[in-house]
Amino acid sequence: MTRKITGGAVALALTLVAAAPAAAQAPLRFSESELFIEINATDGDAGLQMQLGGEEWERLRLIDPRNRTIMDVRAGGSLDGYGLTDIFFESNEPPFRRVPFSRFRDRFPEGRYRFEGTAVNGRRLIGSDRLTHVVPAAPRVLAPVRNAVVEPASLAVQWEPVSRPQGITIVRYQVIVSREGPGGGDFQIDLPPNATSATVPPGFLARGARYAVEVIARATSGNQTITEVRFRTAP
Repeated sequence: MTRKITGGAVALALTLVAAAPAAAQAPLRFSESELFIEINATDGDAGLQMQLGGEEWERLRLIDPRNRTIMDVRAGGSLDGYGLTDIFFESNEPPFRRVPFSRFRDRFPEGRYRFEGTAVNGRRLIGSDRLTHVVPAAPRVLAPVRNAVVEPASLAVQWEPVSRPQGITIVRYQVIVSREGPGGGDFQIDLPPNATSATVPPGFLARGARYAVEVIARATSGNQTITEVRFRTAP
């Protein structure tokens, strides 16, 4: 027998659906949830970095593979009920002479890390990323060499492709040139994995100034390694 559904029953059903608590709904996923290691081979240190993006949230927790909460952020005051969206952090980066990489690995074990959040409307937010301790070898910068004096109108940064450790796959190189001291600016460019050079645009470098260039090799895991070289321009 077919039962007739009245308009009132439909309205009631819609009301019940609308009134269902947000927490009982299926969780939303963060649009971006990335966790990776960055090593500065020149300074000799390592840090943990996180990049997160997506729905507005009021609380965020980062949980390690041992099921320990290692970060817990809550919005309060003027942000209560307003929320946050994107967040980036990097951990402290003590030198290897104080915190060797072996101790860093013990503190942040390999495995899947979970991101758990609460949206402004109360809905659950989730995400995850797998952390690995395999990091690219340091890029070998061929030019400029350390403490070189270069002509500001014709600087080409050159490096050897990174192929170690065995099995590593580089997905991107990044080159950043920064002026040291007040009034400095940055030139930054992302390059494909087969790139071995980058040309700094004429006019960016001033005469008689000090600069640092970073060449960053990033692997498929997100882990990346920096080599930094300081140089100066001709007067």
